[in-house]
Amino acid sequence: MPASSSDLRADDILALARLSTRPGAVRAMLGWLTRRTGGPAVLVRDTGRVLAGPEGERDPAVARAAADAVAELRRRGAPSAVLGGAEGRPVHLIALDTDPRTYLAVVGPDDPHCGTLLADAARTLALCWRLEQAERARRRIESAEGHSREAVLHLLMVGSVPAAQRIAGALRPALPGVIQVYVIECPQPRRREIARRIDREAGGGAWIVPCPVRPNHVIALVPPETGPPGGTGPADATDPAAGTEASTGTDTSTGTDASTVTGPAPTTAPTDGTHPADATHPATGTHPADGTAPATPATVGAVDAPATVGAPAGGTDPATVGGGPPRPPRVSLDRLIVRLVPESRVGVSERVALRDTPTAYEQAIHALAVARNAPERRAAFGGDLDVTVLAGPAGYRWASELLAPCLRYAPARRADPGPQELLGTLGSWLSFGGAASRHLKIHRNTLAARVRHLDELLGVPVSRSLAAQSAAWLALRLYTAPQAAAALAQAPPEPAATLDAVLGTPAAGTWARAQLRPLEQAGPATGLETVRTWLRADARLPAAAAALGISLPGARKRLTRAEDALGRSLLTAPSAKYELWLAMRALGSL
Repeated sequence: MPASSSDLRADDILALARLSTRPGAVRAMLGWLTRRTGGPAVLVRDTGRVLAGPEGERDPAVARAAADAVAELRRRGAPSAVLGGAEGRPVHLIALDTDPRTYLAVVGPDDPHCGTLLADAARTLALCWRLEQAERARRRIESAEGHSREAVLHLLMVGSVPAAQRIAGALRPALPGVIQVYVIECPQPRRREIARRIDREAGGGAWIVPCPVRPNHVIALVPPETGPPGGTGPADATDPAAGTEASTGTDTSTGTDASTVTGPAPTTAPTDGTHPADATHPATGTHPADGTAPATPATVGAVDAPATVGAPAGGTDPATVGGGPPRPPRVSLDRLIVRLVPESRVGVSERVALRDTPTAYEQAIHALAVARNAPERRAAFGGDLDVTVLAGPAGYRWASELLAPCLRYAPARRADPGPQELLGTLGSWLSFGGAASRHLKIHRNTLAARVRHLDELLGVPVSRSLAAQSAAWLALRLYTAPQAAAALAQAPPEPAATLDAVLGTPAAGTWARAQLRPLEQAGPATGLETVRTWLRADARLPAAAAALGISLPGARKRLTRAEDALGRSLLTAPSAKYELWLAMRALGSL
């Protein structure tokens, strides 16, 4: 017994409903309509542009017929019609309810009575088309916001703090005056999940950016007073030595702690009994109220150094007043991250002023190098990167003289990079090497051409020689040090100094010995000789392995141990190779 027309219509509506739940529902429904009616089904804008069609349908004649029919329908002012198309092929048209400027068109169907089918399909298709448009708009907005946040990070890295603050103020949250930088190494597919968790645990006060250079890194600028907003259960009584945690009420499907509640909490008090507000920065002697970091540094491998929430500064837990039970300890943000994603690693910087974001990023990268081999899978920076102790008048004159050809450069064409852009390229290339093309958003060939141009301008082989790279790195640091320019303004005029003169001062000797002391205490396998040989080979691992007479994996293992001893990154950029080369040069051991 043949099916009735009502039964066929019900079957068609059911098929359309099923297709509407699939990914790519609009294209799937158009493909089904093409097969069902025997003619190509397309979505056409009132301008005549084909917006969507069945998979593999790219017939220009179909597009022309649909466009001509839409133009005629608009001239008539009707919402639907059957019009005669090119070569005698009729075109069935109907406007979508949710978007009257978009039409569903079927060109030359076998069934001339398909109006009811198109009317039914148009209703479902209109909703699916609206959902797809909304999803595309959401992705565009998300991409635009991501690029804007990346631009804020880039401005901070090149020292344009006021511009970064203006953009961040519009996007929210506003950038804090004092920050800690977290660099999280994790599987790329989980970057979004980790970013959401950091934002939630930091109470919306963190500035989170997927790293533009490394696809498996997330960078977070977190206010140091912002801790994870919830108490934790017994699981947070972690043994740092064992790196193990007790069983908790954690939802294993999501990685979230069931005991987490929202609300800010005070930060951990310093161990010396002082309050953070009374501390001064060890290098500058400035007060945190001036926007600089407190004096208490984090220790490499410390479990709760970064953004830990615990007892108040006075040392008394309010829960114990009046005989109440003590509150459970609160978990640090880095511990929450590695609990959420066990395969992640977290490096955390010291507390620094916002203007020192580049320094804090390097600190976090160095801490991450330690975290890769730490059982806790997280570490806080505990070294000293402050090379600006060399930024006296002689150092500033030397840096200015070295960079002068670049600073005075006038591009021959308006589109060519100017002095500041070249200096930015130099700094990015020294930090990231070939990955600087992703940081600067330029082609790798453009990056190579700029680096060759810098070789010619500076008169030193920056692209090939570690000695030249170390000198350029130091020159950039000294030239931008604010105390150097102030000291030079008060100093009598003198001839430009040499690099050896800059490194020959007592302050440079003290700085150099502090850089190398961890290697001297680490033993022969990870000591000075391995790193010295590597530096003499221009930081090229195969050449260093050959000079040491060991295998390439053996050389890599030694340098990995040196990273642990130094608490610094050597094999991953940004690397401490420039500081170590300068320190050995200052002590005459290279």
